[in-house]
Amino acid sequence: MMAVTSSCKEGNKIAMDNGKYVRYTPEQVEALERLYYECPKPSSMRRQQLIREYPILSNIEPKQIKVWFQNRRCREKQRKEASRLQAVNRKLTAMNKLLMEENDRLQKQVSQLVYEKSYFRQQSQQQAGLATTDTSCDSVVTSGHQHHLTPQHPPRDASPAGLLSIADETLTEFLSKATGTAVEWVQMPGMKPGPDSIGIVAISHGCTGVAARACGLVGLDPTRVAEILKDRPSWFRDCRAVDVINVLSTGNGGTIELLYMQLYAPTTLAPARDFWLLRYTSVLEDGSLVVCERSLNNTQNGPNMPPAANFVRAEMLPSGYLIRPCEGGGSIIHIVDHMDLEPWSVPEVLRPLYESSTLLAQKTTMAALRHLRQISQEISQPNVTGWGRRPAALRALSQKLSKGFNEAVNGFTDEGWSMLESDGADDITLLVNSSPGKMMGINLSYTNGFPSVGTAVLCAKASMLLQNVPPAILLRFLREHRSEWADSGIDAYSAAAIKAGPCSLPMSRGGSFGGQVILPLAHTIEHEEFMEVIKLENMGHYRDDMIMPGDIFLLQLCSGVDENAVGSCAELIFAPIDASFSDDALIIPSGFRIIPLDSGTDASSPSRTLDLASTLEVGTAGNRTTGDRSGRCGNSKSVMTIAFQFVCEIHLQENIAAMARQYVRSIIASVQRVALALSPSNFGSHAGFQSPPGSPEAQTLARWICQSYRCFLRMELLKQEGNESILKSLWHHTDAILCCSMKALPIFMFGNQAGLDMLETTLVALQDISLEKIFDENGRKALFAEFPQVMQQGFMCLQGGICLSSMGRAVSYERAVAWKVVNDEENAHCICFMFINWSFV
Repeated sequence: MMAVTSSCKEGNKIAMDNGKYVRYTPEQVEALERLYYECPKPSSMRRQQLIREYPILSNIEPKQIKVWFQNRRCREKQRKEASRLQAVNRKLTAMNKLLMEENDRLQKQVSQLVYEKSYFRQQSQQQAGLATTDTSCDSVVTSGHQHHLTPQHPPRDASPAGLLSIADETLTEFLSKATGTAVEWVQMPGMKPGPDSIGIVAISHGCTGVAARACGLVGLDPTRVAEILKDRPSWFRDCRAVDVINVLSTGNGGTIELLYMQLYAPTTLAPARDFWLLRYTSVLEDGSLVVCERSLNNTQNGPNMPPAANFVRAEMLPSGYLIRPCEGGGSIIHIVDHMDLEPWSVPEVLRPLYESSTLLAQKTTMAALRHLRQISQEISQPNVTGWGRRPAALRALSQKLSKGFNEAVNGFTDEGWSMLESDGADDITLLVNSSPGKMMGINLSYTNGFPSVGTAVLCAKASMLLQNVPPAILLRFLREHRSEWADSGIDAYSAAAIKAGPCSLPMSRGGSFGGQVILPLAHTIEHEEFMEVIKLENMGHYRDDMIMPGDIFLLQLCSGVDENAVGSCAELIFAPIDASFSDDALIIPSGFRIIPLDSGTDASSPSRTLDLASTLEVGTAGNRTTGDRSGRCGNSKSVMTIAFQFVCEIHLQENIAAMARQYVRSIIASVQRVALALSPSNFGSHAGFQSPPGSPEAQTLARWICQSYRCFLRMELLKQEGNESILKSLWHHTDAILCCSMKALPIFMFGNQAGLDMLETTLVALQDISLEKIFDENGRKALFAEFPQVMQQGFMCLQGGICLSSMGRAVSYERAVAWKVVNDEENAHCICFMFINWSFV
């Protein structure tokens, strides 16, 4: 580094030797700092302008000013990086503390298990010895052991003194679960702790009911964390309401609250749950804040909550939140959820919903941690996000969508819902709601300038059982291929309900479904949930029995699309909105919910999407692959709930009801057809959905593609090839690779991830797309003119051009290569296309 010169005369003269640093006066530094905040990277012309505008900088060369701004930007970057590293270090230190505590807890659990094993071995030996001498003693020991397994709790006093005693007992039991060994915890499948993870998540093994535990770090102070978590409806989507019945203060500065909580039922096939709870908030000696809860189902001499109609009273065992301040800011939080959801009250096939600790962890325990992290990020980065909305406003919209869908699924009478008569079949349930609260904001018919009063909301809902269909893949298909199940006339009718004019009964009309454009709006930190606006182009709005062309907008909430998330519920909820998209927009949501019924670790595979490629085989290879997959995936089941809402006028209620039944039944048929195609058990030689005979399995096809490319083009397609990695490397290749059959009308049969993204489709739907559909007229002429070249010399090169996705979107590509794919017998099997440097126009 060159020497720094500071030869200034009277503080105004600066050494200007070429290549040497200068020392600026405080006034000059202040002026430059002020300019830096206005423009951190001024152009050459701007620097010369600054010298003219600021006389104090007139004796500094533009080159020196350029160097100063470069150094200033470098210092700013170093400062931000140092701040980031300090934050990461604090997080790692806190995470290390959590892991050490977890390690200590596990060591205690191991010691306890070793002791219990030794104890039970001694007991079994003693009982065996007693059995040989006196059988009457055996009955005494056995009866005592049974009594120990099923302890009987006498009714507890619910007076203030008794409630305090219950609260202290709840606190002790909760802490033993949060930091002790009262429950045997096992790591949540797929969850690994780390600096970027949500935290340490565990589920119970072998305890009463279902339980989940999580430890994590959040950038909020303990008081704020407790305030957020107590407001359960704000973050727990299944929570309908929490009413505080009574509040008592304790002598140690804590508070006891008596709560009545209601939870929505996740499906139409099960009743909702409610809880009668005690919540105890206190501060421990080490300064930690504790909020613990438990049910009060067996109390006397105090307030009680009688059973509610249409609800099953569930039990919350000691649960809660341990919140400790973290050095450097933020909090370390331990969350325990432990419930007995009374699974006996639902059909046997649905009992896994209420017996799965994994599902409880996903929907409740992890949801709390995610919400806290989301709030922390919004506070630290208060930026305006999609469509000029702040995060809190978008979060409120997502809650409205979820709540509206839950209300439709449950159809509580106290919200104004009443059931309509069935048409003889019990597959679809119809409800109607004409309460004033439900009608606010709906587009009503007008008579003499005044709105009519005969308007209602009709809901058609149903549930169905799916087998061997991954919820994430099915949901992605429904999201990406709306035209496969939706009806344009119904969408137009629903959109008309929120327009400024009257809407009429939808009739069958010709014309194609408009183009679907997905406009991202917002997403959570881990992208497990995202909200978007769906624009349906060139649709029709019904007005006065006329159809007017235009665009329809849907607000859509999507979650559970990650195949790796074990036990995750997948939801697709949407509602028509006006183009103005105001914060108080009317929301009448409809949608789908898919919940896995068995949350084993092998129910969802990270390579599930890639495995769809192997459905290209039949015959012996196909049978082997299918059997392997079925052995890995098992006999997985899930329950799908569908609920659609329609605005109608009372005098048209019967017509709309008939239309709603027919529409939901058509959606169920479409879902069943898609599920059959996606189910791995339905591929292979005995399936109804088959690939052409002779199609190779995915690994073999990938090998043929690469070998043929090397043979005809004299170069390698992939940088690295190995027997186990060819398919994976081909799947993740940056260019779009698509294979089509060698028929008179070539049909696509395989595509890598980039190819599917380019065509905006899936591997299953790809087989319904012909080669000529993705090219315009000029592209088809150029393709078929040079197509014989592929058969003669084995390949051809195409100049850059435009093709179309399955959604009708234009895709530009720099150039394309096509080559003949031959099998091991050197017979032509298919044609492979590679579109290089493609992008949507």
